[in-house]
Amino acid sequence: MVREKENIAEKPVIHDTLAGAQFERENTGLSAQNPEQPRHRGRPPKNRVPEEPVKETSRKTPAPSPSLPDEEEEIHPKFTHPASDRDVRQSVGQNKIKKFPRSQLHYERDPEAASVRIIPLGGLEEIGKNMTIIEYGDEAIMIDCGQAFPNDDELFGVDVVIPDMTYIDQIKDKLRGVVITHGHEDHIGCLPFLLKDYAVPVFGTKLTIGLVNGKMREHGIPERARLFGVVAPGDVVSFGQISVEFIASNHSIPDAVALAIYTPAGVIIHTGDFKIDMSPIIGPMIDLPRIAELGKAGVLLLLSDSTNSERPGYTASERTVGQSFDGLFERAEKKRIIIATFASNIHRVQQIVDKAEAFGRKVAVSGRSMINTFSIATELGYLKIPDGLLVDIEELNNYLPEQLVLITTGSQGEPMSALSRMAFSDHRKVEVDSGDFIIISATPIPGNERMVTKIVNRLLKLGAEVIYERMYDVHVSGHACQEEQKMIISLAKPAYFMPVHGEYKHLKKHAETAETVGIARKNILLGENGAIIEAGKNGISVVGSVPAGRVYVDGLGVGDVGSVVLRDRRLLSQDGILTVAAVIDIMNPRLVVGPEITSRGFVFVKESEQLLETLRAEAVRIIEELAKRDVNDINIYRNEIKEALSKRIYFSMKRSPIVVPIIMAMSI
Repeated sequence: MVREKENIAEKPVIHDTLAGAQFERENTGLSAQNPEQPRHRGRPPKNRVPEEPVKETSRKTPAPSPSLPDEEEEIHPKFTHPASDRDVRQSVGQNKIKKFPRSQLHYERDPEAASVRIIPLGGLEEIGKNMTIIEYGDEAIMIDCGQAFPNDDELFGVDVVIPDMTYIDQIKDKLRGVVITHGHEDHIGCLPFLLKDYAVPVFGTKLTIGLVNGKMREHGIPERARLFGVVAPGDVVSFGQISVEFIASNHSIPDAVALAIYTPAGVIIHTGDFKIDMSPIIGPMIDLPRIAELGKAGVLLLLSDSTNSERPGYTASERTVGQSFDGLFERAEKKRIIIATFASNIHRVQQIVDKAEAFGRKVAVSGRSMINTFSIATELGYLKIPDGLLVDIEELNNYLPEQLVLITTGSQGEPMSALSRMAFSDHRKVEVDSGDFIIISATPIPGNERMVTKIVNRLLKLGAEVIYERMYDVHVSGHACQEEQKMIISLAKPAYFMPVHGEYKHLKKHAETAETVGIARKNILLGENGAIIEAGKNGISVVGSVPAGRVYVDGLGVGDVGSVVLRDRRLLSQDGILTVAAVIDIMNPRLVVGPEITSRGFVFVKESEQLLETLRAEAVRIIEELAKRDVNDINIYRNEIKEALSKRIYFSMKRSPIVVPIIMAMSI
């Protein structure tokens, strides 16, 4: 879709940061309400390994940028960050960023241009925290800025995982902007941590920016720190030598886009997360003709979503879920229907709303993320809710079970989700019983199967009828399968191919699929996070590396949880902790008070009094022996007690609790 020139002139895409409320009203339709929230006090992300310099190779002088049309819109001649009590370390002050319709783009590749650099900082050999840097000359842009959720048993207490942004600090003077492919957490979740410290403009479609704005309010990021630009498929944003075209795509959330990135060295296509849905619920079909046009003109590199690369065939349309809902709504008869799904799957939510209206049921919503997304999508016009259909969860008791549909979070078994609280009878408004018909409209993400099974078992014990996993067609993926991946590669006809977004096995399988449609093995690169990849007239290769890894967010702390802390948490979870407290006269070495032994998660004190008395006697023996030798170094007492008690416990019980001697020195 190409916007009319008049419309572009009427609505500036980027406002000064002080005009954040005006931006929300004009560009997203969101209200300007911004309730006071505690400021995020987390430190800037820190690299967990020593910083290493970027390994450079010789490079030619950058070629001139592609020519821009005469009638482009200058979005903002200078990005100025107003006076703030925070240290904003990004320099985007002198950049000129322009937006114009695709029809006005005049692009020619420079055959003598230097290579373009692609630097993934997240999203390779893993699921989530997608972040990629595109560099040319003294300019750079970021594609997506996502987070990942810890889904293994080694990240005790960690709330969120974000990319290591050490390299962002190294290129802060050349970073021109962030472009977002869609509004899922693994593509936007890291933005609050980025924008807290760098005044960099962010571009995305209307729904994406609406969801980003919600995250900014949630994290207490003030409006003056938000430089957001709303784009639509068919728009082009020029950052100078790098320009980005937004192309309509399909995914499990509306307003998803693919990207065509124009550089003097050639065009890079980034698919984002995608599928080919011939009959999407909301929005247009993926713009395959545009991808074919780009392929005909010449594509240097294709970066393509690999999540479903192991699955043959095609991904089913979202409409198949609606057809399954018809039969399940009929089957529910006199029961209350509770449907758990991803909060961001607005296509699914719209179908549930439509079925509820068709079957004469009211709709209620539960779960913080579901309520937030529901509200934003409704205000922006993506969700169509008939008048009188939506009821507050407080009013559930005013209706019969057969009159209600409850849409909730918790399809992945998250411990604090609404469905989980219902399953464990901990929800303040909803009590599950034999009168409930529950549909889990999602497939467990790898690693979440055990949590989902636990929730299903609890719901079944409460008497509810539960539809889950593949019992019926109640879920379809938002990612392309092999035949769709082949179609994109065949249309784009890239000179080089690099699979992205997936674990190594997904990337490897996608590379094999690319070979079946004519991409030579030598022209396929399997990258890894932190690799500096150069693509151009001399081919594609890895020429260096930058710091890359995972930064853990625990509460308000960012980067202060590392391998040592996680190791201690693991040990605490396995064998518990034993503390030994005593007071020693250090000037005239002797035991004054104690030792007192306390166990937490090691043994039950009342049933292990004999063991604890033995350990206490051992501690007394060590202190008295050291005192006889006139030892007055408190650290020696601590180390000797820790070593002796650890050995005694292991030999007698084959356990290794954390032993913490608390030895206080005094002088009498």
